[in-house]
Amino acid sequence: MKKHLLLVSLVFASLHFYAQTAKTAEECFKKADYKCAEEQYTKLADKEQIQKFQSEYYNNLGTAQRRLGKTTLAFKSYESALKSNPMSASVYANLASLHSQRGSKAKALEYIDKGLQIEPENVDMYLIRAKIYDSQGKKDLAAKEFNQILSFAPENLFARTGLANLKKNSGDLEGALKDYNQLISEKPESLLYNGRADLYLKMKKPKEALADINKAISIDAKFSQSYVTKAMILFDTQKPKEACSSLDKAVSLGYEKALLAEYYTKCLAK
Repeated sequence: MKKHLLLVSLVFASLHFYAQTAKTAEECFKKADYKCAEEQYTKLADKEQIQKFQSEYYNNLGTAQRRLGKTTLAFKSYESALKSNPMSASVYANLASLHSQRGSKAKALEYIDKGLQIEPENVDMYLIRAKIYDSQGKKDLAAKEFNQILSFAPENLFARTGLANLKKNSGDLEGALKDYNQLISEKPESLLYNGRADLYLKMKKPKEALADINKAISIDAKFSQSYVTKAMILFDTQKPKEACSSLDKAVSLGYEKALLAEYYTKCLAK
C-alpha cells in the first residue's frame, strides 16, 4: 500500500513539474524572453518520455534558439523533433523555413513536399514555398501557391497580401496600392498597414509610409516586422539613430538578427 501511494505521489509530482515548466516556457515565449524559453524547453525535451510531446518541446526549443540567433542549435533541435515525431507537419515547416533562410532552397522544397504529404492544407508551407519561388523570380509559381491557400482559406491575410506584394515587386505599385486599400477597408490590421507602409516607401511617399507604420504599431506593438519596416523608413529619411533603435526593438521582439545584418552595418558605421 505504501509503495502504491509513493508511486502515485511520484506520478503527480512529475505531472506537476511538466505542467509548471510548460507554463513557464509559454509565458517566457509570450514575453519574447527566448533565453528563458530555451532553458525551460530544454528541461522539458530532456525529461519527456512521450514522443509526441517531446517533439513539440524540441520544436519550440528550436524556434527559441532561432530567435536567439543560435541557428546550428536550432537545426539540431528541429531534427530531434522530427526524430521524435516524423509525422509533425510544423517541424517540416520550420526546417524548410530555416533551410530557405540559410540559402538551401532545394532542401527547403524537399521538406515542404514531405510536410504537405502529411498535412495538405498547411498554410505555412505554401507561404514558405511562395517566398522561395518569388526569390527565384518565379512569380507565376509564387502566385499559384498563394491562390492554393485561398482555395481552402479564402480569408487568409498572408496569402492575399502575398498576391498584392507580387504586384509591388513586379513594379505594379498602383495595382498593389489598390489591393492594400481594399484589404484595409475590410480588416484594418497591423499586418496590412505594415505592408502598405512598405509600399508607400517604394512609391517615395515617406510621410504616408510613416503614418501607416505608426498605425501598425499602435494596433499591435509586438509585431516585430513593423519595427523593421519603420527602420527602413527612418534610414530613407536620414534618421539612422532612430532607425537603429527600431531594429533593436524588432530583435527584442524575436526578429532574427542575422536577417538584419546588412542594415546593422549602417548602425556600426555611425
